[in-house]
Amino acid sequence: MAALFRVVAIVLVVAASTVSPVLAADPPVPSYFNSVEMRSSNLEPFKKWNSALERYDKEGKVRKKNKCLSKNLDICDYDDWVKFLETLKDKDKLTQIRAVNDRFNKAKYVTDKSNWGQNDYWNTPAEFMQNFGDCEDYAIIKYLSLQLLGFPEDDLRVVAVKDLNLKVGHAILIVFWIDPRNSSRRALVLDNQVEKVVDARAIRHYQPVFSINKEYWWRHQNG
Repeated sequence: MAALFRVVAIVLVVAASTVSPVLAADPPVPSYFNSVEMRSSNLEPFKKWNSALERYDKEGKVRKKNKCLSKNLDICDYDDWVKFLETLKDKDKLTQIRAVNDRFNKAKYVTDKSNWGQNDYWNTPAEFMQNFGDCEDYAIIKYLSLQLLGFPEDDLRVVAVKDLNLKVGHAILIVFWIDPRNSSRRALVLDNQVEKVVDARAIRHYQPVFSINKEYWWRHQNG
């Protein structure tokens, strides 16, 4: 996780210099975790994110079976993954969010150094199902699972945060969900370090650095 934060810092230096003048001039918008955010559509600096998505597109076509390493996870290849998601198709969105979070939080945490001999490597779903992974890898497979379930891109973000308690970098998934009780738009946190899905307002120890999806990235600053 510390390695992730060092990589994030380097990426943001590059990314900040590539934000368009128009976007950079826009006023910051209130966001989650007591932050404000500025948006950019230039994803070029985020090499590891882009690489993971490119590999995901290719491996999805191959649908290659991998050795199952986890009896608890019980998802060993793309067919198992699709079958699991199909069981959720007719469920309400909150049930889908909770089910995806619960299933993948059962996976074993494995560092990038152990898996790949690298300080920071962003897994595809197939790589995660075969080798497991660390914090951003949980977030990525949850992100892509909910995307396959039909969640719009605007509602999904992989978020790099600083854990203010542990003083390390971490990654989570934020999902925006409309609460049917009052039609309010809530930011829900899917975190491999937290058993249940929680409202972002309940978390005080995360400082967001940047968030990203397939269309945009957001720079976060203290609100």
